[in-house]
Amino acid sequence: MKRREFIGSSAAAWAAQSQDTPAKLRVRTSKEIAASPISIGFETLDREMFDPERTYDWIGKTGVKWARCQTGWGRTEKERGVYDFAWLDRVVDQLLARGIQPWFNVGYGNRLYTPEAPHPSAVGWTPFFDEAAMQAWLRYVARLAERFRGRVRHFEIWNEANSPGWWRPKAPDGKAYAQFLLATAPVIRAKTKDAYIVGCTLAGLGTTQKFVDDALSQGIWKECDAISFHPYRRRPEQNYPEDVAALRGLLAPYRKNIALWQGENGAPSQPGGFGALGDLAWTEETQAKWLLRRLLIDLKMGLELTSYFLAVDLANYVASGGVDGRTNYKGVLRATDYQPKQAYYALQNLCSLFDSETKLGGAALLRFDDPAIVQAGFERKGQAILAYWYSSNLPDRFAKRSVSAYLWGRFTRPMLVELMSGAVTPLVWKESGSGWTAPELPLDDAPILICDASVLL
Repeated sequence: MKRREFIGSSAAAWAAQSQDTPAKLRVRTSKEIAASPISIGFETLDREMFDPERTYDWIGKTGVKWARCQTGWGRTEKERGVYDFAWLDRVVDQLLARGIQPWFNVGYGNRLYTPEAPHPSAVGWTPFFDEAAMQAWLRYVARLAERFRGRVRHFEIWNEANSPGWWRPKAPDGKAYAQFLLATAPVIRAKTKDAYIVGCTLAGLGTTQKFVDDALSQGIWKECDAISFHPYRRRPEQNYPEDVAALRGLLAPYRKNIALWQGENGAPSQPGGFGALGDLAWTEETQAKWLLRRLLIDLKMGLELTSYFLAVDLANYVASGGVDGRTNYKGVLRATDYQPKQAYYALQNLCSLFDSETKLGGAALLRFDDPAIVQAGFERKGQAILAYWYSSNLPDRFAKRSVSAYLWGRFTRPMLVELMSGAVTPLVWKESGSGWTAPELPLDDAPILICDASVLL
């Protein structure tokens, strides 16, 4: 059957026949989505750095299905041998009630046992180097796993142990970290039989080979179901396929079925804040673009989970050296009024389509003349979804423009979806050989989708 040509005024005529196609993407709450690989950062409540009560309803409307929570030994055990998990119970139960599965980052010290830590949270200070502190840590971890059995089964051991700022008081050491994890993981599994252990939690990617090699040499792979990493970079795609492939290559001789999690990654919405990328001239618009590109490139790379850092900006940030005083502006909600940024709505749009029903792959392809244009192919309901964007160096400004592209794939009613705004419009195209030419395809440094109208209904 010959396909129609949708050129010029014929596009408007076709659109008029498609009254059942939405003009804007319908977003879904987390409870409406059955499963998804997309997570949100709900960290730093061990340091009480935001009011979670003001975020639950907002985050429940994003469509994310996971939330990374730090467990806070120092906040839980303020008197030796006395554990008060009430604060963490509330966090877990409120997230679960909104259709979001918490997963635990189990880390950081306790000044009862690591008195040299400058802040009560003992963030970044490990008990590994003192036998009494280590035994207290294992008792705490056992109580944690027992307390949340049936509610939480994913446990990530420590945070960025390869970074001097988060593995104190001694220098990072892959072998020492492995011994720490190999002592901790069995305690968790003894209390939570179906525990899923996530290891390494690497700061960065591409410069971590020795740390990973050293950890693997100690047998860390025997306990880890997944390896996580935090690939902060201003251009999310930069060297990323190569870096992920290199990590998989390191793991393959030990175990080929270890999953990869992107466990923490975000961009600020304004300059001058604390943390990675904070010195660049970000805006709420460029933050939203970065979020979409980071999560989509993770999905393209076949990662089991990808987590955006974080739910809300963190004022007066507390690091391992104590209170920094600056704000970490990577939240999708503002610290000032807990209201959504542009990145919040972009995240909603992404989650609405990229749940577990959307699979990597699909028999569709775009051909561009510019190698800086990134594309990723997916399939949903038997129909192709093509994502494409210009790989600019964020937060530099990019002038949106039109390009010509050649398209292969099976589409009945092809549509364009702009993930930044959620706008849905017909694709202007014409038949050309075995595929179709789109002579004026919009190009931005934020992802745009091509998909069949049936995918949106």
